[in-house]
Amino acid sequence: MTDLATRTLGRTGVEVTTLGFGAMELRGAPRGREISDGDLGKLLNTVLDSGITFVDTSIDYGASEERIGKHISHRRNEYFLASKCGCLVGWEPSATEDRGGPHVYDRANITAGVEQSLRRLNTDHLDLLQIHMTPSKKVLEENDTIQVMKDLQKEGKIRFLGMSGTLPNITDHIAMGVFDTFQIPYSCSQREHEDAISQASAAGAGIIIRGGAARGAPSTDNERAHSRNPELKTVFEQAGLDDLLNGDTAMEFVMRFTATHPGMTTNIVGTMNPDHLKANIAAMAKGPLPADVYEEAKRRLAAAGSAPQA
Repeated sequence: MTDLATRTLGRTGVEVTTLGFGAMELRGAPRGREISDGDLGKLLNTVLDSGITFVDTSIDYGASEERIGKHISHRRNEYFLASKCGCLVGWEPSATEDRGGPHVYDRANITAGVEQSLRRLNTDHLDLLQIHMTPSKKVLEENDTIQVMKDLQKEGKIRFLGMSGTLPNITDHIAMGVFDTFQIPYSCSQREHEDAISQASAAGAGIIIRGGAARGAPSTDNERAHSRNPELKTVFEQAGLDDLLNGDTAMEFVMRFTATHPGMTTNIVGTMNPDHLKANIAAMAKGPLPADVYEEAKRRLAAAGSAPQA
């Protein structure tokens, strides 16, 4: 076990660790790195042995759901399990496509997706079903998406409703008042959603942060993120934060910065490397940054181009 803190996931009332496990890295070839079945089982059980209680996956994360179901479904009562809906059931990417694909938010596809996820994950319920790819309120209303989710909730197949959202649509999503959680991208190098996080949290929703490590700081572990978004590395370096690290590595500082946002509940970080997992746990166990360091970092980051978006 670890010294990871826990926070209440908004109106769900569920306590989860401030570090969650993002399972996209488990998607496998051809879109991801491969790992032996034995090593994969050890990794997932180590995640739980370490005390992490939040696991996030998706229909369109390749083999991720099946791998979770195979290796840790026998420990289902130890973790809060979140997956997603809207991903087109049966769609498979080509070898050159990384992720994404068509999304359909009608009853047939969402219901089929949940049933598929339950089979793959070897469970009878999802703790959280999140709408993927932040569709507009109009699309949700046209497809009666929320009612479909509520019906699944009544059937006991899901416990809570979530949105994996981004600007500009997230503003409407928050105002709808139906989502128990929001999954939102956020790091010191990508602060566009800083105010949206505060708004969603103030409305009573739990906040799940994605991209709070890999998209935050320059690191050899983050070459993939930076190859797509080279500005992330530039922002961190231009902000000149070295004198604020106070013994932290850049990655530790980034993760602690994310944890300092008062609206954050859990920060999902994915890895297939047990050493990186240990490092992530150690970073989050340090807790939030001191208030003065946090404010100064935000000031410098804003000057370097990373600031909240109105």
